[in-house]
Amino acid sequence: MYPKMSKHLLRFVLALFAVPLAWPAELPNTLTAEEKREGFMLLFNGKDLSGWDGDPLLWSVKDGAIVGNSDTHPVQHNTFLIYKDEYADFTLRADIKLRNHNSGIQFRSQRKPDWVVTGYQADASEVDEEKSAWGNFYDEQGKGRNLMKTQNEGWLKVKSQVHHGDWNHYEIIANGHHLILRLNGVETINQEVEKTAAGVIAIQMHMGQPMDVQVRNIKLKVQR
Repeated sequence: MYPKMSKHLLRFVLALFAVPLAWPAELPNTLTAEEKREGFMLLFNGKDLSGWDGDPLLWSVKDGAIVGNSDTHPVQHNTFLIYKDEYADFTLRADIKLRNHNSGIQFRSQRKPDWVVTGYQADASEVDEEKSAWGNFYDEQGKGRNLMKTQNEGWLKVKSQVHHGDWNHYEIIANGHHLILRLNGVETINQEVEKTAAGVIAIQMHMGQPMDVQVRNIKLKVQR
């Protein structure tokens, strides 16, 4: 006959069985098995800025994320952290977190001197609702928001799904003249575009007020 279990011990044992098993979350800056099968590759290793080029006073890596911060070094013009290779047709996925102000992910863009780029951008902003740009399609130093059907086409579709002050997931699909933008799983842009040539991928730090932007899980699949 087994000895009687104390009430306190019995409660402890029952509590253990009541707690659901927790599986470890996916590690940042790694590919899932499915992504590997699909042909995705990482553009950021989670440790340093290998393959990227930008003003060293503004860009760094912290806690597995690219960090762009201008608190101590205000910028006089829009500046970018630029990836070394150019791509035309691809699926690009990335997580982006913005403390304040404006940023975005450039693609099919042209590099200029002094860490400047021009071209297409998946926009992001933490400003008042009327000026917000999450989910929008933008042409840096080009047509601006006039690429879209309306000035806020993307934002109006996704504004209820934006994680303000936290991570948001962008997916950019560029295939010839066809472009799709998705933010947190919501399709915000689906249209034909003019620029189809290969260009750089870059992260924007906007001129103006001091700001902080973070990006991680940058994954690219080239369309063959």
